[in-house]
Amino acid sequence: MKKSINILVIACRLFLGGFMIYGGIQKFNKPMPEPIEVVEKAQKFAAPEKVNTLQKILYINGAKQTGYFWEVLGICELLFGLLLIIQGTGFIGALFLLPITLHIFLFHLFLEPDDIEELVQTGALFAINIGLVMREKEKWKHLLWIKPI
Repeated sequence: MKKSINILVIACRLFLGGFMIYGGIQKFNKPMPEPIEVVEKAQKFAAPEKVNTLQKILYINGAKQTGYFWEVLGICELLFGLLLIIQGTGFIGALFLLPITLHIFLFHLFLEPDDIEELVQTGALFAINIGLVMREKEKWKHLLWIKPI
C-alpha cells in the first residue's frame, strides 16, 4: 500500500511539474502584442453579452503589457516545476507553486465559470498541489503554532 502511495505521489509531482514547465515555456513562445493590438482585440468583445471574454483579454494582456509580470510568472512556473520534479526539492517546489495554482484556479473560476472542463482541470491541479504540500505537513506544521515559553 505504501509503495502504491509513493508511486501516486511521484506521478502527481511529475504531472503538476510537467504542466507548470509547459505553461512556463508557453509564456515565451508568442511575441508580446502591441497596446494598439490589445485595444483593437478588446473592442471586438465590447458587447455586454461578451463581458467575460473581454475581462479575460484585458486581464491577460494587461499582465503582458507590464513588461515584466508575464515573464516573471513564466520563469516561476518553469523554476518551481523543475523543483517539484527533482527528488530532493519536491516539497519546496510544491510550496512555491501553491499561490500560482490557486491563482490559476481562481482565474478560471471567476472569469470562465461556464467552462467546466477548465474548472475541473485547474481545480485538480490545485488539489494535487495541496495534497503534495499536506503530505509533508510534518516539515512545516510546527510553524503554525509555536508554544509559549
